[in-house]
Parts: sequence; structure tokens; C-alpha cells
Amino acid sequence: MRVLYLLNISNPDRLSADSGWIFINVLAPALTDAGAAVTVAAPAPAGDDRCGFIRTRVPGTKYRARLSPDIDALVSMVQAERPDVVVANQVEEAPAVRAALLEAGSSALLASYCHYLPFSFTDGGRLLSDPALDDAGLGQSVLLGFMAGLAASDRVLVHSSVAASWVSAAAARTGIELGGRLRIVPPPRDELLVHDPATPYDTDRGEAIGVYNHRLYAHYGTSKFVDLARELSAAGRVRLRVMDLFGDRSAERRGLDDSPERMRDALAALPHVQIVSDRGDRVRYKRMLSGARFGIAPFRPACPWSMSVIDCQAMGLPVISPRMGWFAEHIDPELCFTTPAEAVDLAERLASDDAFHQLHAKRAHACTADLTADRVAARYLEALT
Repeated sequence: MRVLYLLNISNPDRLSADSGWIFINVLAPALTDAGAAVTVAAPAPAGDDRCGFIRTRVPGTKYRARLSPDIDALVSMVQAERPDVVVANQVEEAPAVRAALLEAGSSALLASYCHYLPFSFTDGGRLLSDPALDDAGLGQSVLLGFMAGLAASDRVLVHSSVAASWVSAAAARTGIELGGRLRIVPPPRDELLVHDPATPYDTDRGEAIGVYNHRLYAHYGTSKFVDLARELSAAGRVRLRVMDLFGDRSAERRGLDDSPERMRDALAALPHVQIVSDRGDRVRYKRMLSGARFGIAPFRPACPWSMSVIDCQAMGLPVISPRMGWFAEHIDPELCFTTPAEAVDLAERLASDDAFHQLHAKRAHACTADLTADRVAARYLEALT
């Protein structure tokens, strides 16, 4: 099977912060081992030396990635690669890919991977546009573009059962019947970030550290995390290690959304909070996780998956989480909270109760056992046949 994988990279200068790139960088070698011939079309190469690579332009903004596909370039790639399958990691690009396949005379299967959902549902079933893609009122247009991508796809791949239910419900509201086209294929864990909790770490200077390793955008619910950090800081029993994943961003990106910088400054002003950077080095990132006692999930409603949560769990770190979306599906119910007071109690218990911590460290690690690259690659290829 020849696979042409179309990947948008939003952070080419900090690939370790781009979950889409991490996903295919881990998965492509496993797909190759399973017999697929993979070519990645992206602004930066991914996978290993056995994978083909076609360099594409970096879109200036997240809206250009969704609203300005280059059909001429797509036709040329299809004609040159003659793929059996084309995977569009940006769902909104699927209609353009379908048009390019038509023009190139290709019968390749078109699969869209719903790496990111531009919507979520309230508990009452109301559909909400993701504020991250609603600048200048563009949210409705992006949502309709996402639905057009679903309609154009032969396969629709999603991360989780929650994502499958949300995508199906949203599609039905626009008259799109996904039927047998929908498949659940979770991202693989990064085998570099795996540690058996049967061999505990020595945490930094014996201190209990909670790690927050997520993007600091406002739409991740970061203001709620700032409030939680303030309460944990006041209690003084836990130190927080907050990952600054982006570093210094360009003026263009700050102009579109400066919330990461604002949130970072608010957190840095709190006692017992340390802002750290892995500098794009996964080995350094692993050391920062290994020195922690537990992880904290983001408060992002439209979260169908979190590779940062999986990073913590694979390293044997229990993760506490708000009780919503995919987190409620995946994270042990004993570690889910509804109120800030419950979150503080969980954090302090994980910090001080060794038996409780070890139990949940083992459970966290075990829940990633089916996410090895080879197992996910098998599911991926099955979904494409």
C-alpha cells in the first residue's frame, strides 16, 4: 500500500510542540515495518529514512491551513506518487484533495484524520464552535469546511469514542451520514517516553511536583488552570512545573492570539510555580516528566485526545483531570474532579499517599499498553482497507 500523508505543521520551529508531527513521526516507521510505503508531504520531514518526503509551504496562519489549499501542488504530488491512499491530516483540505484526485485520474482512497475538532458539545447537547478558530467570526465557516471535508472523505479517522460520537452528531446535523466510513484510531505513544512505575523515580529533592505540559492558549481553559495553580500555591504542599512549549513566538502569531504569553506571565508570578522549557529536546522533556509526581490535564472542552496526557501516563505519572470529554472516558474516575477543591485534594493525596500514588501510577502506565506504534499502525492500516 502506497500512502501519501498530507501534514500541516503549525510549529515548524518547535516540532516537539506539534502533536500532528509527533504523531506521524512515531507512526510512519511502524507503518513502513508493516509493509506500507509512506511519503510525508509537510514543511518538515517525519518518520525515518525509509519514508519519502515532499516539502510543502508553511501556512502563515491556522486559517490559511484550512482555507487556502494548493490544488496545483496536490495534483502534482498525486501524479508523482501514484498513491493507493491519501491521508489529509487537515480535514478541511479534503474537498480540494478530492478535486485533485479527480483531475489526476487517481482512484486513491481519501482518508481524513480528525486531528483537531473545531467544535464541542455541552452536556445539554448544544454544539459550540471552538473559540480557537472563531477570530473575526470565522468559526462557522471553519465548521462548515470541516463538514465538507467529512462529506468528501472515504474514511474518517478519529482518536476516541468521544470524538466519534461528537463527529457523528455534528455531521448528522448537516445531513452527512458517515455510516461505515468512521473509524477510531488513537495516536501512538512515544516509546522514548515510557517508564515502568515498578521502578519509581527519585523526584527532585524529594519534593512533590505536579506537571502541566499543555499549550497555554486561553482556549485550552488555561485560566481555570491558573486558578487551580493559585490554590495549590497557597496550600504550599505541591510545586507546579509548567511547560512553556512555544518559547518566543513570532509577532504574527502573537498578534493573532497573545494568550500563551499572558497565561505564562500570570503563572510565573505565583509562588511554588516553575516555568520550564524542553527547548525542543525530547530527552530533556523526558527528564522533566520523570522528576514529577503527577500530571494535570488541560481544561479544554473540545479535547478529543491529548498526547501530553499520554506522555505522562506512559511515564507512570497519574493524571488528574476535569470530568469532561475524552478525559472522563480515558482517565481513572478516581482521578477526575468537578470542583477546584476536589482537584486540590487529589493533588495533595497523590503527593503524600504513597500507596494511592503507586496504584494510580501502575494504572496510568497500563492504560497506554495498547498504544504502541506497531499496534496503532495495525489499526491504522486496517482502517484504510
